[in-house]
Amino acid sequence: MTTVNKDNEVIVNCLPLDDGERREFMMAANGVEQVFVGDPTERNTMTWSVHVPEDVARRATAVIGNVPPSQITRYPHLRWLQTWSAGVDAYLAPGVLDPSVMVTNASGAYGQSVSEHLFAMMWALMKNLPSYRDNQSRNEWHDMGAASSPFGATVLVIGTGDIGSHFATMCHGVGAHTVGVRRNPNKNADGIESMHGFDELDELLPHADVVALIVPSAPDTHHLLDARRLALLKPGAIVLNAGRGDAIDPDALLANLDGLRGAGLDVTEPEPLPTDSPLWSHPRCLITPHVAGGNHLRATVDRIIAIARDNIANYTTGAPLHNQVRR
Repeated sequence: MTTVNKDNEVIVNCLPLDDGERREFMMAANGVEQVFVGDPTERNTMTWSVHVPEDVARRATAVIGNVPPSQITRYPHLRWLQTWSAGVDAYLAPGVLDPSVMVTNASGAYGQSVSEHLFAMMWALMKNLPSYRDNQSRNEWHDMGAASSPFGATVLVIGTGDIGSHFATMCHGVGAHTVGVRRNPNKNADGIESMHGFDELDELLPHADVVALIVPSAPDTHHLLDARRLALLKPGAIVLNAGRGDAIDPDALLANLDGLRGAGLDVTEPEPLPTDSPLWSHPRCLITPHVAGGNHLRATVDRIIAIARDNIANYTTGAPLHNQVRR
């Protein structure tokens, strides 16, 4: 990447920064004009909004924030987009961005929050906590029977990027055997004892006590767990999903839930999950509304800000950008 012409660059920063952080970003920009439009009052909200005045959008050459894909045409001079999300599927769809636009994401910011959420779901299902909470709401003192443990369990992690690796490390730390599945099985990941390719998935599923999906939405991951594969799971297995909702066929999951210990879903197909979906009331299903990877954890916000700040410094000096997405 070549050094930018500072006279022709305008960075639009949509992050909800406080005054001190804005000063840090100004220093990082090395004299390049930077317009701050983020709302600091949104700092601890689940998602952040993007409100860019028309005259600013027309001048912008770089944007820090998740501009709605439908509004990309408001930025005719855009050269670089830094998202505050790890997923950038919407921006990679044909016709959304000019091929020359560089896209960088916030990969690495969400590993802790999403993996902790998955881990909490797993342990809650193992210890029957959702059922005990249901009993409590009815003032019922009732033993819900046998529990299970991560110690000695086989945890199959499908998608071993930042989040999957964090989750596997946590599971391994409490005595679980961790098995990973990724597109390139020759690439190792922290926390994974043995790595495999997707072509081995059918052989691995029958041995898993826990199956955790952290995969992006793509043609080859759509309904990755379908009726056939769900039928391969052992009785009492746990299914977790915190990647994309369409990785699991919801009808097939519902049909197989009675044979599982449970399912923990932070993502669903569709979203929001319709109010009449039987999954809501199924006693073996634990649902959260796609909040595992939001901005509720301070550490996540700090990492997003650090990634963006470092990339602004690199962008304005011509250094390589972190987390650049191959297009």
